Amino acid sequence: MLSINQVMDEARTQTGLTDFGEPSFHDGLQILLTALQNEARLNDRGQAFMNQRVVGYLSQRLQVEDWYSRHPEIDDVPITTPLIGVGLPRTGSTALSMLLAQDPEVRYLRRWESSQPCPPPSTVRGVDPRIPSDKGEMVGTRYHVPAATHGPMECHELMALDFKSHLFQSFAQIPSYSRWLVESADLTSTYRYQRRVMKLLQWGEPPRPWRLKCPSHVLWLDALDAAFPDARFVMTHRDPTEVILSVADLYADIIGSFTDDMDRAYIGRLNVEHWSQGMRRTLRFRGDGARNVNARFYDIDFLAMQDDPIGEVTGLYAWLGLPVGEVFEARMHSWWTEAAAEREPSSHADPDAFGIDLDDIRPRFAEYVAAARNWTSHHRPKSKEPHGR
Repeated sequence: MLSINQVMDEARTQTGLTDFGEPSFHDGLQILLTALQNEARLNDRGQAFMNQRVVGYLSQRLQVEDWYSRHPEIDDVPITTPLIGVGLPRTGSTALSMLLAQDPEVRYLRRWESSQPCPPPSTVRGVDPRIPSDKGEMVGTRYHVPAATHGPMECHELMALDFKSHLFQSFAQIPSYSRWLVESADLTSTYRYQRRVMKLLQWGEPPRPWRLKCPSHVLWLDALDAAFPDARFVMTHRDPTEVILSVADLYADIIGSFTDDMDRAYIGRLNVEHWSQGMRRTLRFRGDGARNVNARFYDIDFLAMQDDPIGEVTGLYAWLGLPVGEVFEARMHSWWTEAAAEREPSSHADPDAFGIDLDDIRPRFAEYVAAARNWTSHHRPKSKEPHGR
């Protein structure tokens, strides 16, 4: 792996720019590069991929700062009352975010702009080079991609611009970085920078409320709340024993292409530790009665989402005080029908391969499961028992 000076110099060379903005990213970048060098056991493909990723995020950061230096009015763009999706992964949150993206009156983080927010989309005319030309359709002066192919993206890559993101541990086995991230890292600057980039993305566009989503936010809700103090949250829920193994299997699928020496037991432990910690922090955050934090959450059970997805979104919008228009509803029905036809059968990984004993991990999530049962009590499908409860 390249050193911190080498990757920063490479980004400067690629962009011709020099200002990275606040140095808040230095610690995360250094810890990440050290872990990649000493722990990840990357193969040639992994080395090339991670170098490209790191330099790419630094290059985008340089470009973000350059746009702000030339157009300081970007900072005047308002970001008000975003709706942020949180919860364990594999809980139906992706389907929910895809449904919410069908609302023509909202703004979401589009897949093709999440890793390359520059140039601001409103400044591009004709074919945006970030969108595959054979996948887009012309809308006004710009190309857009079908939501089913390049729909809403999670916040991981915006967080990666500050080098504090779960994204990196899904690419490589980097235990020292993962430990620092969840135990010591302060993500105040990360979410502050995410807000900065969101303003740039929205600059020149009609003001619309944001719809964001990222499971990892459960680990840093205090910092997220500091950056978006008027945010409201939608949290999706599912039996953790059905979640953890699936996430570990996904990590292994990605990491396995970048190393020839994968440790599945480590991947299993990592996911159990991080997601159980995330649920403990979520319980503490939502338990802040002095600020009535819990009133800012709307909860959806996985089975309720499967049973009546449009009804769940309608209930969410009623809670937000917003109508579900005819176009929005029609688009949701269309997307859900198409997605159901294309959905692949679920695969089931072997828990023993990841050193996971499902009976042993249940106590780690017991307090969360009890709370989720209460939180979703008004949104359960009447014909079924709560999933995994």
